Amino acid sequence: MTAEAGLQPLAGADDHIDADDLLSLVRNYNPKTNEALIRSAFEYGREMHAGQLRHSGEPYFTHPVAVAAILTEQRLDDATIVTALLHDTIEDTRSTYSEVVERFGPEIAKLVDGVTKLTNLQLSNRESKQAENFRKLFMAMSKDLRVILVKLADRLHNMRTIRHMRSEKQRQKAQETMDIYAPLAGRMGMQWMREELEDLSFRVVNPEARSSILRRFITLQRETGDVIPKITDDIEAVLDKHGVQAQVFGRAKKPYSIWRKMQDKKLAFSRLSDIYGFRVIAETEDDCYRVLGAIHQRWKSVPGRFKDYISQPKSNGYRSIHTTVSGRDGKQVEVQIRTRQMHEVAEAGVAAHWSYRDGVRAENPFAVDPAKWLEALTERFENAEDHDEFLEHVKLEMYSDQVFCFTPKGDVVKLPRGATPIDFAYSIHTRIGHSCVGAKVDGLRVPLWTRLKNGQSVEVITAEGQSPQATWIDIATTGRAKAAIRRSLREVDRGRYIKLGRELARVAFEQVDKKASDKALDTAAKALNLESGEEVLARIGSAEMSARDVVAQLYPEIADKRDDGVIESKRAVIGLPPGARAQRAQCCQAVPGERIVGITYPGKGPVVHAIDCPALASFDEYPERWIDLHWTEGRHAAVHNVTVDVTISNENGILGRICTLIGEQNANISDLHFIDRKPDFFRLLVDLDVRDAEHLHAVMMAVEADSDVATLDRFRNLDRRP
Repeated sequence: MTAEAGLQPLAGADDHIDADDLLSLVRNYNPKTNEALIRSAFEYGREMHAGQLRHSGEPYFTHPVAVAAILTEQRLDDATIVTALLHDTIEDTRSTYSEVVERFGPEIAKLVDGVTKLTNLQLSNRESKQAENFRKLFMAMSKDLRVILVKLADRLHNMRTIRHMRSEKQRQKAQETMDIYAPLAGRMGMQWMREELEDLSFRVVNPEARSSILRRFITLQRETGDVIPKITDDIEAVLDKHGVQAQVFGRAKKPYSIWRKMQDKKLAFSRLSDIYGFRVIAETEDDCYRVLGAIHQRWKSVPGRFKDYISQPKSNGYRSIHTTVSGRDGKQVEVQIRTRQMHEVAEAGVAAHWSYRDGVRAENPFAVDPAKWLEALTERFENAEDHDEFLEHVKLEMYSDQVFCFTPKGDVVKLPRGATPIDFAYSIHTRIGHSCVGAKVDGLRVPLWTRLKNGQSVEVITAEGQSPQATWIDIATTGRAKAAIRRSLREVDRGRYIKLGRELARVAFEQVDKKASDKALDTAAKALNLESGEEVLARIGSAEMSARDVVAQLYPEIADKRDDGVIESKRAVIGLPPGARAQRAQCCQAVPGERIVGITYPGKGPVVHAIDCPALASFDEYPERWIDLHWTEGRHAAVHNVTVDVTISNENGILGRICTLIGEQNANISDLHFIDRKPDFFRLLVDLDVRDAEHLHAVMMAVEADSDVATLDRFRNLDRRP
């Protein structure tokens, strides 16, 4: 596999380097470093941590040294390196803030204190507290972003050595890293760190899935050989032919990146195409476009997979051209094209602002001002009415890439990837969003859940008297749109929410043989710091609060005992008209755990569809037929039929083994139908009875991991709709 020599961060730093080794790393990029300051911090940190041990049994001070070494890979200034060496002294030793000020100055003391305060934030607590912790995190970032750089390096080294922790602590730290620190690193433009944090967390959170990906890679390499050098040579030959000077590097994508793509696109590994990525480093911006032209002349580009972040940079300074082409043997490969300076920002992200080269602060025209970046990032959060809205803003903002769409007048509207016309409407004005009844994209009428793409022109169709629908919550992706929709629904539809909440509460209370009386609800309101029992019902009905949580608040012991009760199919869906029984639409076969909506039909009960079912497009013009539905919370009976489409090798015993795998997951096979028989492969539809989406996911993972399973997909057929 071709390595990107000199471009990737160094491999994990040696935990046992001494002061001279660390100074050597700093001098590589900053010959004018204050050696006395760093050596003094090294000796002070070692003295303060003397006698302390890590979980591995090593001296504790090896950890701060390793964190400092990681930061030298980003060529950071002396103050940041010293902060890394001292980042645990105030918290874990007899050192004090005033002593650090006296020895190392107020700048370093403030940085160390900032890292200490971040360390004390419990970012994986319950949602409401997590939201407040995010506020504190962003406040710390706003004072000096270097605090976050040290904390990210601290988390990276802890994840590299996480195997020495207790298993439950490993899972908690890995999930926190996946939820918070990895996307934060990505948002700051430090993609290499995001990928490593994700993969280290993936190793802990889902080791079976990661091992499955690696096994598939080994099998693929055994069958096709190492294709990266071959494709690299192909690209270099094309560039030589066109007289373009550039360096080409290739790599296989990280296991977590591949796993996420499999989940997002619901694809088996064998159906993934662009599992290899290539990077072309050109001399000038003009050369980047010449490289693009040469590649597109040689290979066919894949529609919808082109992004020009040079002409439309990301807010963190990222610039690059992305394209996917059908290369050697029809394999799709992703190619990123950028200049050397663009690449330095792509690797360091916002941290490029502090990078040094040859003893002076590196001048990179593409590096963003951290203060301006933070101002742009936090601007959207100021209007959040409560902690949960703020948290939703932050998470969406950190995870999102961007698309740029145009109004009919040609104004640019910047939205996160995956945004819909609903998000577009609310980004223009709340009033436009509230009155939206439809949209045209590039002149064609489209459903409101359509995912917008770069460069599209969007026209919002409005009507007087229109108000937001409850289903828009699931269609919208931006925090601004979701918050505006929720506010409107709370104001306009409070009565309907109270009615739905009363039904949800009735069912939840009956499960513990209690009644959802006004007195009980008022008591719950006091315990939850809400103004009335009616407010409790309104929040339950708007999905801001779980009815089971209210029951648990009043009757914790009973709720715990009844928690294992299985929910019967007749009680599986909540929100139905009185006396009605729901029917599951066979086109999408929604199961508990998935978002659902009901469509009414004359003379029979509502039909339950998954919110992303394509069949719903035909009802877009009939909003009066849509009703809000929810699955009853709890453990459902394994009676929900789902069809999967599986292709397996045509060899003795394989079908029996697949059936055994399904049975081992406590799923029942209700029917099995062969739809294609070939000499080497069979394709068949298998009807399974499962409890919920998580149960289905476990069954499909177990089957897909089998080496003789070529493809496995959930089967959806619009011809089977009502």
